[in-house]
Amino acid sequence: MKRILIVDDNRVIRRVIRQMLEACEVTVEEAEDGVKCLNHCREHGVPDGIILDVNMPEMDGIACLQTMRADPAFRECMVVMCTTQVEIQNIVTALSAGANEYVMKPFTEEILREKLRTVGLLA
Repeated sequence: MKRILIVDDNRVIRRVIRQMLEACEVTVEEAEDGVKCLNHCREHGVPDGIILDVNMPEMDGIACLQTMRADPAFRECMVVMCTTQVEIQNIVTALSAGANEYVMKPFTEEILREKLRTVGLLA
């Protein structure tokens, strides 16, 4: 069973994404920001995938992603950036930093599933 870590500072957003994913037969874990994401991965192992918000306190999603991509342990981890930022430069920045896919809030369950299929986290 695939493990997916949801990283978002908004508890409600984490809960909504969790509900979307629980029907997909994946193990869902949560972290509140980039620092907690990295700590979670050190404690519990790197998950198969991470849904990573861009704007968060402590450590934002781009800094977290750059830290992960500098660590060989995260080489196989698929990262889907999740944000309200729609400017093309923000998308380019995330993809250049190593994101595998990008989804804009608000999104539907079907959009999320399609993004996760694209990166191989769902069949």
